[in-house]
Amino acid sequence: MSTEGALAATVADVLRDGAALCLGIDPHPALLAAWGLADSADGLREFGLRAAESARDSATPVVKPQIAFYERHGSAGLAALEDVMAAARAAGLWVLADAKRGDIGSTMTGYADAWLRAGAALEADALTVSPYLGLGSLQPAVDAAIGAGKSLFVLAATSNPEAAGVQNAIAPDGASVAGGILQGVDALNAELAGDGIGRIGRIGRIGPIGVVIGATVQPEAMGLALGEAPRTPILAPGYGAQGARLSDIRATFGDATGRVIANVSREALAAGPERLTARLRELAQELAAGVAA
Repeated sequence: MSTEGALAATVADVLRDGAALCLGIDPHPALLAAWGLADSADGLREFGLRAAESARDSATPVVKPQIAFYERHGSAGLAALEDVMAAARAAGLWVLADAKRGDIGSTMTGYADAWLRAGAALEADALTVSPYLGLGSLQPAVDAAIGAGKSLFVLAATSNPEAAGVQNAIAPDGASVAGGILQGVDALNAELAGDGIGRIGRIGRIGPIGVVIGATVQPEAMGLALGEAPRTPILAPGYGAQGARLSDIRATFGDATGRVIANVSREALAAGPERLTARLRELAQELAAGVAA
């Protein structure tokens, strides 16, 4: 998908041609040093702007800033993040804020207002959220996303081993916790669509609320019936440094491959600012080969 011209309006636009590549903007201190940048707000700003520029130049449609690396520098870091996200959106990139917010009631409403409201200082096109206070606790964020034409990606099955005891636990209905989240999100997408005309009009084959499934996860082992969630997009982090290979994307996600946003971070960023654009093009070719496998 080309990033030239107008910003992709929805996640369905991002995935119109099938699986899409995403560049995670993760300014680890070691990467900042390797890029010749200071571990400061100014260094993070420069890092993010260069990464976004390479994403644009390589036609990588999505960028995913990791919010924690900016928060660690306080208000100056968040100001740098504002600049990076605004520049990325102005360049036609789809910005997915990796903030993993999750809370209840008015607090969740506050998070949604910060990240999803049109014109907000930290406005993104999508936001990662945690459902582990109950999927229903995310309703304020769902309402905000739908009202603003934006998306959420709900944590379902993450790659870290510490999560397995919770996410793979079996609920009273016999589904795994992760599987129940996937089913609940897909049911929400179906509700939004109705008979094709729902609260957000025609959403086509892909709805606005997605799930996060780590690329190193075996979906069946986690009780994730991807074929039974046909409207739900998938954010798959973990390609590259965490061990997953883009060439294996179809082996992992099967018929759901066309709904996957495949995230690469250190695998691409380690190429450095001078070679990042070329490395993203190489990774796009690897992804295409994996999709075709």
